[in-house]
Amino acid sequence: MSYQTILFESHGGVARLTLNRPERLNSFNTEMHAEVRGALAEVRSSAARVLVITGAGRGFCAGQDLGDRAVAPGGQAADLGESIERHYKPLVLGLRSLPLPVIAAVNGVAAGAGANIALACDVVIAARSASFVQAFARLGLVPDSGGTWFLPRNVGTARALGLALLGEKLAAEQAAAWGLIWRCVDDAELAGTVETLAQGLAAAPTRGLARTKQAIYESWGRSLAEQLDVERDYQAELGRTADYAEGVAAFSEKRTPRFLGR
Repeated sequence: MSYQTILFESHGGVARLTLNRPERLNSFNTEMHAEVRGALAEVRSSAARVLVITGAGRGFCAGQDLGDRAVAPGGQAADLGESIERHYKPLVLGLRSLPLPVIAAVNGVAAGAGANIALACDVVIAARSASFVQAFARLGLVPDSGGTWFLPRNVGTARALGLALLGEKLAAEQAAAWGLIWRCVDDAELAGTVETLAQGLAAAPTRGLARTKQAIYESWGRSLAEQLDVERDYQAELGRTADYAEGVAAFSEKRTPRFLGR
């Protein structure tokens, strides 16, 4: 596909999706939603074993472009619920359900839906100058794109309410200290850190990682006994894979395993 609002490439097992509307802090409009959906479909059908999402310029994503006619007050289709159902819900669920690890490289401000799209990724690494802002309260809205689900699970109810009700900027370093994201690194180290992680995950046993993220994400709706059954079933499945056989052989032979994602 030819993209206008994103950059997308995939090689060496690593897919890279860059939100590319830097003049609008990579905020989403209808065209960007369509292109991101297309890119995620490409990831699913490709040989990629890890996806990296970041933003062009000085920000990760400022959320929804409020100038987009689809959501602008007085616009012909100013139905925010319809926009959530049509665009943000499938985007968040699509990221969560990808059968491979998804890394968010947060290079600047992540605000509104942009913050929660980052949190929908499996591993979030942020530059020290980056920040996360639940800006919805300033507009009389509720955190969307999974914000009311991610926040209490990642940082607890008290901090989730503070972030959501006050809409204050949360520095990347504090976000990491609270457990909202995986790691905060110096700005100059972000690209190298993400590249090292992406290459490592691209060489990892992909099916095992996919089942791991699925088991963790779905555990909230299960009892312990039910989750133990899921772990049993996944282990039985993965124990028959080529990657498991390779991992055991490499351990026995004291060498680095060569996983193929199968």
